[in-house]
Amino acid sequence: MNKMSAQAFQIINPHELYNPHSNGYSHIAVVPPNMRVIHIAGQGGENKNGEISPFFDQQVQQVFYNIQQALASAQAQLSDIAVLRILIVHHHPEKHQILIRHIQNLWKDHVFPVCTLIPVTGLALSDMQIEIEATAYTA
Repeated sequence: MNKMSAQAFQIINPHELYNPHSNGYSHIAVVPPNMRVIHIAGQGGENKNGEISPFFDQQVQQVFYNIQQALASAQAQLSDIAVLRILIVHHHPEKHQILIRHIQNLWKDHVFPVCTLIPVTGLALSDMQIEIEATAYTA
């Protein structure tokens, strides 16, 4: 199943691989040459004042808010993201389902970005439960 993004890259989910849609990601992002690349450093669940909720769901919500603010400052949006790298402390199925629901809601009208989820034992701040790094492309 090939889907062409309305953005600067193509997302591909080959029929020969399992369909990742229910898990909120895609397999392949093809970016043509000469696209503007936007790298967003790993964002945690802290708000503007550095406060971090103790609840994973609220941290996920804050992470994506932070990413949207970073994208806006570079004149980009969530649908311009081709690649996500997600780090989750003490990953388990409940946390994974919370993350998937957020991604499915945020990308409900767009193809999902390529994504790698990496379980970790800790992050930069002791209260951080999630960190997401993103790479976006615009024309």
